[in-house]
Amino acid sequence: MINGELKNQIDRIWDAFWSGGISNPLEVIEQITYLLFLRRLDDLHTLEENKSARLKRPMEHRIFPEGSDPKKRPSEDLRWSHFKHFAPSEMFTVVDEHVFPFLRTLGGDDSTYAHHMKDARFTIPTPALLSKVVDLLDKIPMENRDTKGDLYEYMLGKIASAGQNGQFRTPRHIIRLMVEMTAPQPKDIICDPACGTAGFLVCAGEYLREHHPNILHDEKLKQHFHQGMFHGFDFDNVMLRIGSMNMLLHGVENPDIRYRDSLAQDHASDEEAYTLVLANPPFAGSLDYENTAKDLLQIVKTKKTELLFVALFLRLLKPGGRAAVIVPDGVLFGSSNAHKELRRMLIEEQKLDAIVSLPGGVFKPYAGVSTAILLFTKTNSGGTDNVWFYDVQADGLSLDDKRTPLLSEDKMGPVPSTELSKDEHTKNNLPDVLVHWKERDKSELKRARTEQSFCVTKADIAAQGYDLSINRYKEVVHEEVKHRHPKEILESLAKLEAEIQQEMRELEGMPK
Repeated sequence: MINGELKNQIDRIWDAFWSGGISNPLEVIEQITYLLFLRRLDDLHTLEENKSARLKRPMEHRIFPEGSDPKKRPSEDLRWSHFKHFAPSEMFTVVDEHVFPFLRTLGGDDSTYAHHMKDARFTIPTPALLSKVVDLLDKIPMENRDTKGDLYEYMLGKIASAGQNGQFRTPRHIIRLMVEMTAPQPKDIICDPACGTAGFLVCAGEYLREHHPNILHDEKLKQHFHQGMFHGFDFDNVMLRIGSMNMLLHGVENPDIRYRDSLAQDHASDEEAYTLVLANPPFAGSLDYENTAKDLLQIVKTKKTELLFVALFLRLLKPGGRAAVIVPDGVLFGSSNAHKELRRMLIEEQKLDAIVSLPGGVFKPYAGVSTAILLFTKTNSGGTDNVWFYDVQADGLSLDDKRTPLLSEDKMGPVPSTELSKDEHTKNNLPDVLVHWKERDKSELKRARTEQSFCVTKADIAAQGYDLSINRYKEVVHEEVKHRHPKEILESLAKLEAEIQQEMRELEGMPK
């Protein structure tokens, strides 16, 4: 967690942009991303210089060119450590006319960041604003990976709190729940086909560092972690830049974050390429058949994006691969042939592991649609015996548009640092989800359908037309009401009538 002072510094940067005329939070993040990237390039160049001086050899990986052109600035002036000392007007000229053109030529080093910087646009409007932002960013410590990552996450959180573009961000505690349930392994190849700011990939990376600390000590696993493990696609270039920087600041050197309209392109090259899919794809309604990848239509013939994405996940996974993905409730009980066929396929041909029903307010204020987490394993040979259901009724935040925390920070999320009491569980079900998920093949099989979690056999689901709505199977406990004996009721009525007559006589002044 970042401390209050660092948060205040970020808030000041944010306020500086707003008062300087940039009010779109996505544009603010984009400009900060460019500046952070420039600062990182300078740090890398400095490391190479130090290495060269220590070994008394020429630099192997030069980032900034040598010398200067008569019409251009000296190459040293392109570096953060140099231009940060310039007067505002000179700094503005250097960054606008020299640094950003240089940034757009960096694609040659093959890193995902350099690739996404080729379209970099400098939109900070005034020298005063640039000088202020550079000064504030320079004071932020960037040596520690946790600090860098948390700082960027805090800035991304401001996209949501500003009320714009928040749809790009899945709530972090829901992402953490899905990552904990799928438990990424050091040899996994992880994909998010609609990655946005790369929240799922970042969380998976942090999980691996926490649970498999040796992953960065083994040279082969380390290379896989930095080069081959993480794959994210999006068709928004701003999101790709932000997602790439998010991964970089969380310590992943070169993830595969690239442009792709996942539903509109053929995926032959990616077929069965991944062992874990984590996603919350956008559900925009329907697509034209002409624009939809033909390989997906072979799996499920539909225009519905929510069904096509599930078909895509099946196509991308290797046999034995697993997925945790968010779907709108309609996927679970929709009555069209395509809906039913997709559910039948998941249950009969693959292994459907679980349905975690989420409360309707989880994605407020951006969407009120009810959703669920779908967890399945690709087998191509069936394997579903029982499907585990959990009815999440509270996620630690109010379910209205304000999404106010209901508990202290140490009791929030799926892995709180302080154990929850029974009363606190009613405000945050997520830790309980993990507890019962681990028992899904054991004690959960015996739980009654009146409980918050339970299992349903494949035969029962097939008998219901493969309906996966939790309400189809959940049973409500009816409290037994004790009825009084008729004789007792009549005696009470007679007594009441006598009391009423007595009161009437007293009011009329009649003797007793």
